[in-house]
Amino acid sequence: MSLAAFLELSGERAVIVGGGSVALRRARTLLEAGLRVHIIAPTLTEELTGLPLSHEARAYQPGDVGGAALVVAATDSDVVNDAVTAEARAAGIPVNHAGQAERGTLRFPAVTERAGVRVAVTTGRELPMLAQALAEAIGHLLPDETHIQAWTQRRERALGEPGDLRTTALAGLRDDIRAHLGLPGRPLESSA
Repeated sequence: MSLAAFLELSGERAVIVGGGSVALRRARTLLEAGLRVHIIAPTLTEELTGLPLSHEARAYQPGDVGGAALVVAATDSDVVNDAVTAEARAAGIPVNHAGQAERGTLRFPAVTERAGVRVAVTTGRELPMLAQALAEAIGHLLPDETHIQAWTQRRERALGEPGDLRTTALAGLRDDIRAHLGLPGRPLESSA
């Protein structure tokens, strides 16, 4: 079983070993999240050369993952990917093994976002196309900025109410949100 989490790693260093299409996808994801991306690979795809990242034009060497907050092993060699993964795991660094995801400690989910609401989907298996389709379907359910702003303001007002009035106001907000999403009734467990 895995832990679902969102990590705040903006400004941290990420190391990608490999310079092909998988490295390109991962580099874009990491750059969008605000990480400083450093790639180690003899060559890079043309698209990678246009991204704001640093690059060492050489093969992986032991010690290359030191100081990284996150590592991606994305070469076309299982032997190299295994070595990168083993080094990162030994150092306690989250690592994605692009060829054999189960060997790493980090998987990249399919993500959809609207109005600041972000949903990540993984299948727990090697079915990224299912995760991508589910994320796309969920994306259509996400509320727009107007709804988010109105609900946020209602919550803030409700939190300022005393006792029963607070409970009633939060329950009403919860019911409105659930109705907007097409969900029946109240959830079994409530939280502010």
